Amino acid sequence: MPDHNETEHRRLRQVTQVIADGSCSVVSFDVFDTILWRRTPRPADLFGVLGSRLRRGGQCEDWVSDAAFRRMRIVAERDARREAAGGEVSLFDIWRAMPLRHFRGSSLKDLVQAEVDAERDFTVVDLDVAAVIESARDNGVPVVLVSDTYFTEDQLALLLDRPGLEALKGARVFRSHQHGKDKASGLWEIVLAELGVSPEQVVHVGDNEVADCEVPEKLGIRTVHYERVDDAYARILEREQEPVDPFGAYAPHFDPDRGDFGITSLRAKTLQSFSPEGTGGAKTAWRYGASIVGPVLTGFAEWVAFKAHQEGTPVVWCPMREGELLSELVNNAARARGWDVTAKPVWLSRQVTSIAALESADREEIVKFVRKRHELTVRQLLEMLHLRVGEVPHLAEDLDTVLDNDEIAERLGVALTEMPHLVNRLAVTATASRERLVRSLRDAGALDRPDLTLVDLGWGGTIQLQLARVLRLAGIDIEPAGLYLATDDRSVQVLLAGLRAEGYLGQSGHPADAVGAVVRSPEVLEQSVNALCGSLVDFAEDGSPVLGVAAGREAQNLERAAVQNGIRAFQRQWNRYVALNDTMWPTLVDTAKERLANILVSSLKLPTAEEASVFGNWEHEDNFGSTVVTRVLPDDLVPAVPYLSPSDLEDLQMRDSFWPALLAAADPHLGAAARAVHNGLVDPAMFEPAGESSATTLRYRTGDGQWHDGTSRRVRINHNGLSFARMDVHDTDIELVSLAVPGRPALVRVDWIEVKAIAGGRPRTLHWNSTDDFARLHYEDCAWLGANMVEFHSPLAAIWLPLGEAAGATVSSLQVTVAFAMLPRSRSGLGYRMPPADRTARISAKVRDEFRERGVMGVTAGAARIAARRLRGH
Repeated sequence: MPDHNETEHRRLRQVTQVIADGSCSVVSFDVFDTILWRRTPRPADLFGVLGSRLRRGGQCEDWVSDAAFRRMRIVAERDARREAAGGEVSLFDIWRAMPLRHFRGSSLKDLVQAEVDAERDFTVVDLDVAAVIESARDNGVPVVLVSDTYFTEDQLALLLDRPGLEALKGARVFRSHQHGKDKASGLWEIVLAELGVSPEQVVHVGDNEVADCEVPEKLGIRTVHYERVDDAYARILEREQEPVDPFGAYAPHFDPDRGDFGITSLRAKTLQSFSPEGTGGAKTAWRYGASIVGPVLTGFAEWVAFKAHQEGTPVVWCPMREGELLSELVNNAARARGWDVTAKPVWLSRQVTSIAALESADREEIVKFVRKRHELTVRQLLEMLHLRVGEVPHLAEDLDTVLDNDEIAERLGVALTEMPHLVNRLAVTATASRERLVRSLRDAGALDRPDLTLVDLGWGGTIQLQLARVLRLAGIDIEPAGLYLATDDRSVQVLLAGLRAEGYLGQSGHPADAVGAVVRSPEVLEQSVNALCGSLVDFAEDGSPVLGVAAGREAQNLERAAVQNGIRAFQRQWNRYVALNDTMWPTLVDTAKERLANILVSSLKLPTAEEASVFGNWEHEDNFGSTVVTRVLPDDLVPAVPYLSPSDLEDLQMRDSFWPALLAAADPHLGAAARAVHNGLVDPAMFEPAGESSATTLRYRTGDGQWHDGTSRRVRINHNGLSFARMDVHDTDIELVSLAVPGRPALVRVDWIEVKAIAGGRPRTLHWNSTDDFARLHYEDCAWLGANMVEFHSPLAAIWLPLGEAAGATVSSLQVTVAFAMLPRSRSGLGYRMPPADRTARISAKVRDEFRERGVMGVTAGAARIAARRLRGH
């Protein structure tokens, strides 16, 4: 990986070298978007700012909105250029084309000055370009400015009269309005003639690919394209719904007083500082950190530092594993703003605080403790609670049983609390864990003050709530507070406990769109911030952390490091301008939150194909007692991608896919459909079958012969004409599943059925996808037509899956996935019915099963059963 400590634009380094080598006689610069850039996403967005200023200052009619003024100003310039000879105009010419009656008697001079003032307030010196200009001065190389602009010489001088541009004093300026020609139609010839130099002696730096590069290059001038927005970044801005219509309203989440805070331009500058040597997954990861996570966490860190400074909290504590990077970012933010705040990492985790927070080893508390875990085995639970198998011998045969439903949790609660010595052992374990945790906090200094503020990404505030209980049980009169990137509705329990829990992008689940998107797909964000180590599982007796095994391959660790380098690169870029402008540079504490939330939410909802290829391979550990490690893009859903529609992605649960939108990004057609729905261009109903809707419905039968209603999923037909459904059931002793695939009369091609089950306490995966598989099944009110074709005759017509028999054990929970193609038939039940498959095919499949399982005697017994059924039929 290249060194990212250097923030200078990579192409400007070439110019600096040419100057130092003395291999040019003149250095030329464009002005706007080169020497100066605006704190707006696009140059024309400044007109919206101007409209707001004029209206609030009483110079514009109240009914003229910012967007309307913006459009008027754009059209007025277009009309003025049409009327002018050569198309070159001044700012006065443009304002003469404006409807001055809307501006309450303000003079032309005042209105022009108002626009110049707005430009002055919203333009920013490009520090990297300024450094090159200084280098030219120091090396005695003349600097000239060549600009396509409607500003007069005095107006341009005002805009360039700033700290950092002292080296421009005395520089010659060539303006398009001054000479009546722009850079694409003759201005360059004038520049060369008046300078009296040959083209190859000039090096020009500018952002416009045509006017600053192609045209002067044809004359022999050496050029450097100071690119602001490359193609990849343009796609990012597009997914953030930056308008592409030049007459559209300015960008969403735009502050009329502060623009977009310079976020768009600083992201661009950071991306362009990346060395071209970086390639592949690491480059994609670095760009994600620099353009997405970096701005968001820079704002979060600044907000945390401001809150702590405002409330007189000198130290905040950042739980590991996120704490290493978060404390660094908060310290950088506080230092840049001059706030007396220090952030320190501290070792805490959900698992450790949950054990230390056990108040009593009663049955109810143990059951609650177990229910919070996912796919935890009995063995892992005993290890967490520091119990030896010999202390609970009646569990010895069930050590690998997965605790996957409430009944098993209840039974385990009984097993661990029915004997006094076990209750005592659990109490001792909780007390010892609490003592080790408190010792670690004391050693870190976290208990030195009466306040303890945690800084974390957030979501439910679980660690804060459990830590508050730990401190209360330990007799320590400190109530921990929490400052989080976002909190969901679970954090209401923290508030109800009387604790303070604030969120930057959202609090207690609001705003729903922002918090919902972040909490629905948090894994890559969490992994991007985590230190490259395992999670905290315990403390040693000396208070040192005991860590679990870290998930992720070497490639993932390199990519995570690249994301973090990108995050640091953006914050360095931001803090350069904070330092230069002191208290004048806007903060990201308040109104910038909507802009930053949009950046993050858009990336989560509409990831690019490059992001999907990198982050989809990342692994994520459960981090709450079990050893479950899952890829962000699960292997079992990859075959399902051709069957999914945008609404199917919304139906997927957290345990199905941590980041459903990555599935869409992995397929161009599904991705295009998801973007169209997200942007409101396509109604999701477009992917619903015409007419009355239907649903894939699951029912199941337990060992007592009782049927139970399961779950259902609405049937959709995607761009490939295919459908998908996934449903979960948690119960005990499930022996049979009834699957009404189309939920209506239909001819269905069932491509595959997969069942992931916990059978006999162990994970099992069952498949039905071949002719033999389907031949063995029972069809209720539907007909197997051969191969994988089934005709369903009614809404309740169903395929029966013999799970207990197929798994060879009692099933306690399951997940059914079915992929199919459906041709609807009339709901009336009238019409031709397809003939079912030859009985011989079904009998042959059953005979093969009997022979495999029970040999010749099994085949004989099966034949006898068939004969008996035939006799009963007569």
